[in-house]
Amino acid sequence: MLRGRHWGQPLPAQASAHLLAAAQAEPEALLQQLHSHPDGLSAKQAAAIRRRSGRNEVARAAHVPWPLHLWHCYRTPFSLLLSALAALSAFTHDARAAIVIGAMVLLSTLMRFVQEARAQRSAEALRGRVGNRATVLRRGHEPAQIELPIAQLVPGDIVLLAAGDMVPADLRLLSAKDLFIDQSAMTGESLPVEKFARSSAAGAGDAATAPGICLMGTHVISGSATALVLATGTRTVFGTLAEHATSTPGTPTAFQQGIDRVSWLLIRFMLVMVPIVFVLNGATKHDWLQALLFALSIAVGLTPEMLPMIVTTTLARGAVVLSRRKVIVKRLDAIQNFGAMDVLCTDKTGTLTQDRIALARHSDTFGNESAQVLELAWLNSHFQTGLRNLLDAAVLAHVELHPRLGVAENFRKVDEVPFDFQRRRMSVVVARADGTRLLICKGAVEEVTAVCTTVRREGTELPLDEALRERVHAVTEGLNREGLRVVAVAVREFPPGDEAFGVASESGLTLAGHIAFLDPAKDSAAPAVAALAARGVAVKVLTGDNLEVTLKVCGDVGIEVTGTLQGIDIEGLDDARLAAAVETTTVFAKLNPLHKERIVRALRANGHVTGFLGDGINDAAALHAADVGISVDSGVDIAKEAADIILLEKSLAVLEAGVIEGRRTFVNMLKYIRITASSNFGNVLSVLVASAFLPFLPMLPIHLLVQNLLYDLAQTAIPFDSVDDEALRTPQHWGPHDLLRFMLHFGPVSSAFDVLTFAVLWSVFQAQTPALQSLFQSGWFVEGLLSQTLAVFLLRSRALAFVRSRPALPLVAAGVLVAGAALWLPASPLAGALQMRALPPAWFGWLAALLLAYAACVEAMKHLFSRRFGWR
Repeated sequence: MLRGRHWGQPLPAQASAHLLAAAQAEPEALLQQLHSHPDGLSAKQAAAIRRRSGRNEVARAAHVPWPLHLWHCYRTPFSLLLSALAALSAFTHDARAAIVIGAMVLLSTLMRFVQEARAQRSAEALRGRVGNRATVLRRGHEPAQIELPIAQLVPGDIVLLAAGDMVPADLRLLSAKDLFIDQSAMTGESLPVEKFARSSAAGAGDAATAPGICLMGTHVISGSATALVLATGTRTVFGTLAEHATSTPGTPTAFQQGIDRVSWLLIRFMLVMVPIVFVLNGATKHDWLQALLFALSIAVGLTPEMLPMIVTTTLARGAVVLSRRKVIVKRLDAIQNFGAMDVLCTDKTGTLTQDRIALARHSDTFGNESAQVLELAWLNSHFQTGLRNLLDAAVLAHVELHPRLGVAENFRKVDEVPFDFQRRRMSVVVARADGTRLLICKGAVEEVTAVCTTVRREGTELPLDEALRERVHAVTEGLNREGLRVVAVAVREFPPGDEAFGVASESGLTLAGHIAFLDPAKDSAAPAVAALAARGVAVKVLTGDNLEVTLKVCGDVGIEVTGTLQGIDIEGLDDARLAAAVETTTVFAKLNPLHKERIVRALRANGHVTGFLGDGINDAAALHAADVGISVDSGVDIAKEAADIILLEKSLAVLEAGVIEGRRTFVNMLKYIRITASSNFGNVLSVLVASAFLPFLPMLPIHLLVQNLLYDLAQTAIPFDSVDDEALRTPQHWGPHDLLRFMLHFGPVSSAFDVLTFAVLWSVFQAQTPALQSLFQSGWFVEGLLSQTLAVFLLRSRALAFVRSRPALPLVAAGVLVAGAALWLPASPLAGALQMRALPPAWFGWLAALLLAYAACVEAMKHLFSRRFGWR
């Protein structure tokens, strides 16, 4: 009924300027310019225009062919390195090593490929839910109104709009009745905007605020209209924004950057250590080929070859868990980014709010709550025969909370003065039981106040002088500052009679008060915001809506606002000043898509792992720029394509579950990298010590490969391990320096006990000559594999192993199987093929003592390490 307050932001300049010019032109001139007709284009005309202008489709992210997708899944640093090592092993005729390494690379690549392809198919299925037809006038066709796919629309077409329709192109209204458009997907404003078929763009900052223009991607809430298609496809405002979002190259996410840094740290470490091992063994043993094979085995041992598989398995498991919670993961890496996220940028409408209009206030002209004003508003909405808009629906729904109101039996409708946009008000006339008639007027504050001469206060009518007008204005301004949309209610009593009522009857009214509307906060938003804050995730609100509305909602959901910025302020900041501003700002209002993208990139540049939740075309660029882009299945296609994760329920509560699952996923990945890297580093130190004094290799290449394979099998259960609650409380990040520190502390502990093992085998069991080298090698094989397996349980948590932190059953089972294999192999039928020998019974006593001492030392080192550096 009322023209809404416009809070849209600037849209792409060229497209917006073209539409503003069309908004000011007369309909006849536009029809002539587009070679159209009030009855629409003929089928022949439309086909000719379509050949020139193309289909009415917007840019989408290019479909990646499956071979290219497979290559993207394969091209991790470790996969490439392991492929090179497999090729080198095959070149040196070590077929067993080549097969084992190649199988690991192939399996991890295929797992990632299958999971991401499945997620992409799920996202594609969501797209089928969106309607894609429009009602068009076709001149010379019988019937004149036909339904066509939106893609077939062309400039010059005449389309019919009704409640529930998506606006299929950029349109100029030719006629409209009670037309309310939801522009939130384009502008972020929470309340629908009423549009009118008039040639004017006065006061319009861009196409979204022009009263006669409807933009592609918005949709009709109520009313009906006939409109002329001005632009289609990529020439629409929607298309311009979509093209920008899909053409902007993405930057590596925090997960990709972190895992690449860790990978290259380990690769550099290997490139330094392996040549040393090769030269030292070649120089001391004088068998350079054997030294080369041994160095290659060390290279494989130093490479966490299971990392691609562990990462993929862990992420895939997280995707399965989240799918049960109505979350579709399009890109597996996004799960870890969920866990690492320390800043969540979110829109307001539908996320923090219910995305519906509700009656928030009913007060007299002095701001005091008034049931009488609510009753008058209800009678007006109930008895009007025009098409009820969302404000009427909100009034009628609100009365359900007040049982004594809405008793229509006490009144009889007499007449009605319909709404028109010049008056911006409407009235109904009702009669009481005694025949007294009451005219109830409801409408825009300025227009209703203009026909009032008195003000009602506590049953007394006061003259509406200049002082009272200022007081009324101050009350309505206060409501506006709270983000409320205000409607005035006035009344006039008439004696019994039969005279007709009209516009002239709307005079000498008494201003009764105001009703005010708001998109209320979701009940689930406040607990979710508090839960995210408790998990170390700061919530920042990025919206196209106005600042007052946003601040009110933030207060309702418990977001502590430390600073605000509006789009016009951001335009005056260079990148350096914006980077400083985003750290101290909680609410960003009246933003356009480029503002949102700049804010997200500034947060990422400051080192934050940034998530962005949005569902409109104005969110697509920011979704693309974020470490983890999150949309909903009801969002526009471009937003869903730009997102990494799609929620089937638009709620922050769902996000908290994603954050927890992301952290669980990350912690399990970090376990593998830490444990493997420190164990491998300890093994290399042990090899360097042994190579310096032994007359034979401390372990044959086949021993290293088998030990490595069995150890890797023990690690395959890590994705299914439990995670301590302590590790889920704060965001988790990749840290190459933290990993290096961990290796340098725990690797030498492992190496020290390897050296003790060497000493026992050398001095107690006299394994000092090449003839007894198999005894030495078998003894170290068993001790090394058992200590590595034990390290999995000791280093998986900072808490005391098996007492305060219990591993999951799959991990225990895998560890027991590997330990059993380690003890069985030297005495098994395979011992001869593996060049091992059975160990004397006395060795197992020494072995138990060494392992117990190793566990005690590791626990002591954990205590010292966590006190000094923490355990992240």
